[in-house]
Amino acid sequence: MPAKLQKTTLMTNDSVEQDWFIVDAQDQILGRLADKVAVILMGKHKPTYTQHVDTGDFVVITNAEKIKLTGSKADVKEYDHYTYYPGGRKVVSYADMMERKPEKIVSEAVRRMLPKNKLGKKMFSKLKVYAGSEHPHAPQRPQELKVNN
Repeated sequence: MPAKLQKTTLMTNDSVEQDWFIVDAQDQILGRLADKVAVILMGKHKPTYTQHVDTGDFVVITNAEKIKLTGSKADVKEYDHYTYYPGGRKVVSYADMMERKPEKIVSEAVRRMLPKNKLGKKMFSKLKVYAGSEHPHAPQRPQELKVNN
């Protein structure tokens, strides 16, 4: 007789338990940090990962203003967006973006590594990025998460 087969269990929205993690971005490399955070937001670090369900956890990133880039990317990298007016392409250099909105640099890097659909938007909403070391999520008791040791 063949051995008893085990069934694969799929998660549902009701059965997902989400934790809170906090990541210190000081002296971290942007792309490597964004990769680790995107995996946690998607839930791929859990054995209960289900592709069509948001099984990921919440992530709070602090010290976004102290993130690092490798090589000459800091001189070359640009961020652009379109205003939907003719000739409305706006380009901002990395240095200007770091001066004005350092948290947007980290959040854009993570957002671009998530799925490009409604589920990806839901996953991205669980990311909280702050330029300094202070954040208002202490009541959620986030666990310290070490990335890029």
